[in-house]
Amino acid sequence: METKQEKKNIKLEILEKMTTLITAGFALVAALAWNDAIKKLFEMIFGKQSNIFAMFGYAMLITIIVVFVTIKLGRATRKAKDEIQKIEGKFKNRFNKKSAEDSTDY
Repeated sequence: METKQEKKNIKLEILEKMTTLITAGFALVAALAWNDAIKKLFEMIFGKQSNIFAMFGYAMLITIIVVFVTIKLGRATRKAKDEIQKIEGKFKNRFNKKSAEDSTDY
């Protein structure tokens, strides 16, 4: 028999999974929209009679851009997490020092 807390945990896990799936779905829609826009731009630049080499060039260019942006976003995220951890560490240190001072007053 599941406890009340276990049921809450399962509901939370379901909500987290649904959120992840819905977010991925929106990301796919956005990616497809960008793909169409980039294809139209590609047609404007190279014309409709694009050959296989042009298509692979397009794929390679997009891959390089995606890798570059992904690396930059990863670094920015890591930097933000480090800053948050620093701030949290300072806050905890101040709180612990204040608690220690308060306990010595008695």
